[in-house]
Amino acid sequence: MALSSKTPAWTLLSNVGGASGPLFGTFFIRAAQVTQAHQSLTLDELYLMIREGADGVVNRGKAEPGDKTMCDVWLPVVDSLRQSSEQHLSIAAALDAACEVAERAAHATITMQARKGRASYLGERSIGHQDPGATSVLFMVQMLAATAKE
Repeated sequence: MALSSKTPAWTLLSNVGGASGPLFGTFFIRAAQVTQAHQSLTLDELYLMIREGADGVVNRGKAEPGDKTMCDVWLPVVDSLRQSSEQHLSIAAALDAACEVAERAAHATITMQARKGRASYLGERSIGHQDPGATSVLFMVQMLAATAKE
């Protein structure tokens, strides 16, 4: 499980519209810098990879917790992986825990009013809907967890 190339990042940057392309592209560029073409990762390396990618997203999007963005999921996932690493859990167990955290965090965006991104133009009408970026991150974490079990 490793990102050995920045090709997916550049593809996202070049082909995906809106903020998603640049944000996910930034995530994968920063994550790939940590892995340096490793063919497998330890939990510590996975944590660093996700943390670096998430930091890139936060810096690029200027989002803060509670803004109703993908960062509302990335930041708790990073914290979950840090805790799992400190507890010396297996990668599969760490990603299972991260999935639970991601699911709760994505669901929590339903009650938030968007303060960043396109949804912020809706004002109070953004309340009652799960943030699409948060949902995308949830799906990524779920796919990582499923892949780790293969």
